[in-house]
Amino acid sequence: MTAETAGTALRTERFAAGLSHADHQRVDERTADWLQAVNLGFHDPAWKPEQMASIVEAYRADGRMLTGVYDDAAPEYAWNPAAPVATYATMSNGLNAGGTLLQAHQITSVTVRPTHRRRGILNGMITADLLRAGEEGFAVAALLASEAVIYGRFGFGAATAEATVEVDARGRLELKVPPSGSTVLADAPKMEELAPEIFSRHLHAARGALGRQAGYAKRAAGLWGDVPEVQQDVRAAVHYDAAGTPDGYVTYRFLPWETEPHTLKVLDLVAVDDTARLELWRYLGSIDLVEKITASAPVADPLPWALADRRRYQVTGVEDTLWLRPLDPAAMLRARGFESDGTVVLTVADPLGIAAGRWLVQVDGTAVTVTELVPGEDGPSGVPAVEADAAAFGSLYLGGVSAQVLAVSGGVRGTEEGVAALDRLFAVARPPYCSTHF
Repeated sequence: MTAETAGTALRTERFAAGLSHADHQRVDERTADWLQAVNLGFHDPAWKPEQMASIVEAYRADGRMLTGVYDDAAPEYAWNPAAPVATYATMSNGLNAGGTLLQAHQITSVTVRPTHRRRGILNGMITADLLRAGEEGFAVAALLASEAVIYGRFGFGAATAEATVEVDARGRLELKVPPSGSTVLADAPKMEELAPEIFSRHLHAARGALGRQAGYAKRAAGLWGDVPEVQQDVRAAVHYDAAGTPDGYVTYRFLPWETEPHTLKVLDLVAVDDTARLELWRYLGSIDLVEKITASAPVADPLPWALADRRRYQVTGVEDTLWLRPLDPAAMLRARGFESDGTVVLTVADPLGIAAGRWLVQVDGTAVTVTELVPGEDGPSGVPAVEADAAAFGSLYLGGVSAQVLAVSGGVRGTEEGVAALDRLFAVARPPYCSTHF
């Protein structure tokens, strides 16, 4: 698709990543230029031609669509005039909303060259894409924000968080819980098939989990790292439950010996349940010559509570991970799993108009009824009413932040009774966790 960007000399194209017709081991020029523009935007080294071919194969498996904004008036000495001055990509995967999996419209690879800022390029790309996604039937859009101040104005709210932790492994880790099942060092090539199977079970079990792109399986097998090349130093272990079924895996690498203290870095840890998670940590804590382990973890991690010495576990940082943007709040509400009963009238305010509306939400056990109210129609007598901005609803949706906190910050508005009712309805026992980065 080709279209002129309104009011400028810029041109926008949306296309699927492609390989050269003449040589299927190489990507086509348009895709190569787009990939190099993304690397420029994120300060990454340029891809080698053979690396780009692997990237394109994964992109095609993901079903990604790429968008580039081009400046055909680039002067003589401009870097690669054929490369876009802005990039944008989309794909979709299932999001565990606590009830059913909800197909999420994912946004990634967003860049705008500094020479072309403040021309409305990002606004044009993201607004057109969100409108298209809504028309295509997606209920929610998702992204990971490299800069936190950008996406709130487009209706995105931070919905999950992830902790960075360091564990003192000197003398090995002692856990208070008895061992369960068994853990083995994995045959790395087989992880390309096994890792997605284990993650699929995790996806269906963990609120906030998001389906993964094709590159994750290759990383689990040590076939990819930061670049799509074999990583000889990556190891993997698999945990089997008492019935002999794989229910968790961890990939890791030992940092150079010059690193003090001697450090093992966890690259990915996926578990179907808490037992598998703790058993994988038991394995990591038993590896010889390791003094420190670094990893990403859920904010509500059971590990420090299971350690005989919880002071071995230190949280070194907490960052937002998944950002959500409602496109169809009613569909989002019907897919959500609620842990409390309740009834509220919920209004979502959306400056783009995509998700704006007012609904009566009734939860009774596993039954969720969402009834749209026409403008001017009052809700049932005695039912508390609240209003949330689109971004605040995105943050509230999975239960990662309370309605009370959002009310204090201005994203949720209503009476004290109404905010309290919304808070009770959306409360979850454990914060949502998303370990998928895209």
